[in-house]
Amino acid sequence: VEDNEFNVIVARDELESSIRGVRIDVAENGKIAVDKVRTESYDLILMDIQMPEMDGSEATSIIRSMRGPVAGTPIMAMTANVMKEEVDRCFAAGMNAYISKPFNRNELLKNINNLLEIPASVNS
Repeated sequence: VEDNEFNVIVARDELESSIRGVRIDVAENGKIAVDKVRTESYDLILMDIQMPEMDGSEATSIIRSMRGPVAGTPIMAMTANVMKEEVDRCFAAGMNAYISKPFNRNELLKNINNLLEIPASVNS
């Protein structure tokens, strides 16, 4: 979930070159993400925090309040603001992890592996 097209391109390139068979779906803001989560199933959500329409924290809170397995979908915040207060807000909203932007590829993959409980050697 990202409103900046350049950030989408960078993340897509990194994920597609690092994770065989990855399927990526993009939502331009939190409102669109919430709508997509109601009709599609995702293994992981990478969530920007500051977006128009609905920010990442609000979208995460809504997803966490949904019924069924969707409420437990791992959500990783991707934010340029890594001040303690912002990170605390991410976790308070129900996010499972965070990574700062611009992100480090190895850190991103490590967080994904941890959230999805994938052995590190699978994506290497």
